[in-house]
Amino acid sequence: MKKDISTVEDVSQMVNSFYKLIQQDALLGPIFNERLEGKWDIHLEKMVRFWQTILLHEHTYSGAPFPPHATMPVNEAHFNQWKKIFVQNIDLQFEGINAEEAKTRAYLMAHIFQTKIDYLQKNHLAESYVNPGN
Repeated sequence: MKKDISTVEDVSQMVNSFYKLIQQDALLGPIFNERLEGKWDIHLEKMVRFWQTILLHEHTYSGAPFPPHATMPVNEAHFNQWKKIFVQNIDLQFEGINAEEAKTRAYLMAHIFQTKIDYLQKNHLAESYVNPGN
């Protein structure tokens, strides 16, 4: 029987195994690896804090998660692949209320991020969103 995501160690396992899969994915790997080259450790630590805050209600993350993603060259196919890998990663390791919550939150975030990125790309606003003075 699989366990639920109930400790920061579980969150860390979830995050690290997910991003290992992302790094190896033919569609997403090149984008993430280019963006995070030399910064993977920082990103993974931040993602653990982010999910720890959401799933365990231990407020260790503060920040705005969308701006770093605003200029990413992604579309619906990328988000669909991201969601597929996220859910598979959870389902392989965990089950329970927090595991389901993680999948629900991931879908919601992916939808919001995709909608915002689509809008910014269609209106050629991504760069000015990230650098408002330009």
